[in-house]
Amino acid sequence: MATDKLNSKDKMALKARAHQLHAVVLIGQNGLTQEVITETSRNLDAHELIKVQVSGDDRTARVSIAEALCSATGAELIQHIGKQLVLYRRKTEKTE
Repeated sequence: MATDKLNSKDKMALKARAHQLHAVVLIGQNGLTQEVITETSRNLDAHELIKVQVSGDDRTARVSIAEALCSATGAELIQHIGKQLVLYRRKTEKTE
């Protein structure tokens, strides 16, 4: 989990960076599965800042998916516009 929350200035900078990004994770009719969580985590490890596309027209379902995905991956929700989520998780230093 992210221990230090981002301030509004940092979030604005991340929103600006995310504007040019394309969705790298797509959540379809099966909803939030373990495979989606794994793929999201893998992309956050690689890029720190990603966009996720959530299908469906139910806004409350998309909000609950966003909260569950952030909780499962330790990411922070930067922005939620329509069906697009912008997630951020600071890279951790791994020794492999």
